[in-house]
Amino acid sequence: MAFSGLDIYKLLPKTNCRECGLATCLAFAMQLAKKTVGLEKCPFVSEESKNILEAQALPPIKQITIGVDDNHFDLGNETVLFRHEEKFRNQPGIGFVIEDSLTDAQITQRLNKINDFKFERVGQELKVNLVALKFSQNEKRYLEVVKLVLKQTLLPLVLICQEAQVLRQALVLAQTRAPVIFGANPENLNLIGALAKEFNAPLVVSAADIVALTKLTEELKTLGVKDLILDTGDKPVAEKIWDLTQLRRQALKKSNRALGYPSLVVVKQSDPYQEAIEATAYIAKYAGIILIQGLDSWEILSILTLRQDIYSDPQKPLQIEPKIYPVGLVTDKSPVLITTNFSLTYYTVLAEVEASKVPAYILSIDTQGMSVLTAWAADKFSAEYITKAVADAKVKELVKHNNLIIPGYVAMLSGDLEESSGCNIIVGPKEAAGIPSFLKNLS
Repeated sequence: MAFSGLDIYKLLPKTNCRECGLATCLAFAMQLAKKTVGLEKCPFVSEESKNILEAQALPPIKQITIGVDDNHFDLGNETVLFRHEEKFRNQPGIGFVIEDSLTDAQITQRLNKINDFKFERVGQELKVNLVALKFSQNEKRYLEVVKLVLKQTLLPLVLICQEAQVLRQALVLAQTRAPVIFGANPENLNLIGALAKEFNAPLVVSAADIVALTKLTEELKTLGVKDLILDTGDKPVAEKIWDLTQLRRQALKKSNRALGYPSLVVVKQSDPYQEAIEATAYIAKYAGIILIQGLDSWEILSILTLRQDIYSDPQKPLQIEPKIYPVGLVTDKSPVLITTNFSLTYYTVLAEVEASKVPAYILSIDTQGMSVLTAWAADKFSAEYITKAVADAKVKELVKHNNLIIPGYVAMLSGDLEESSGCNIIVGPKEAAGIPSFLKNLS
């Protein structure tokens, strides 16, 4: 549990010297608890107290960076069990297992598909994060696959191997890419741990249960291994979700630093539908890395879409820049449609306007990311706001007509908007799906 103001006060010098800018040490402690001031403001705090408070200030689940340059991503740093309490911070990495038993042609084919997995949804790019290379008892072949993969993808690598001798050679080949080691267990802990420390590589540590996992992480910490990722092995989905939930609870609610690390799961389903279902369950509860086999675009898009939804900030809706957007080869006769800057609303409207094949302008009003009816209820999609947006976008200089099309759900605005803007207001369809036929029949 986080220290309260009184817990912090007990560690302060209690001199009330006011050097921190506050009247008393108790007031300073209360502000420290709220994280509105830093500990450096107190010049007289002891080293012992400073170490205790700095350790307590660390995130309950350590943040770990995977990969390098533009392809890196962060895991951990989570602070809540439930998204509505605040938000989930770092999206889980989605990766693909490649076995060294495959031919070069098969591996190249898989990598080409993996590299192409990039989608755009509501203005954001969705992409996968990792390639995991699995060792199958052939040292020479594994190292050949490592070289091949390094040439053909820039994605971060996971080296799935429990043989220290093979791992060392693979790490030498891939060290500039900061690979993840997936191979520590009770039998090889010292050897693999030494490699993780030597190469400063994040290490996946595996044990059958949480008690055993706690012991292993404590041993690795004494070896000087800093970046750990937790794995409780292959289990049925319900048991795996139980493990992931308990790891999260131990870190957040019990301040168990031995379990305060991100987790990893490997999905072993041959059916792509079952694989997608299982992977999305682990996104919600609470995996940091999810490794899968499937390469169907529909499966990957569904997984990435759910990840995007779960890891969006519930207190800050996805928004686009509020401005006027031309769609198609617009002219001064093109219709002007009014909508909000909530990403989902805008891109839904955009898709239907494109489907209509009618060149048009879409004027996105700044509603702080609210949808049409929500913004109207909050008085953010009002005649006043729309009139100002029309003026700022210089709509009357872009088109010769004087028409504005508003969503059918806010038809009640038409009178006030017509009066304030001086425009002719046309009430459009209530649902975006009606836009194509509406625009085609617009005289």
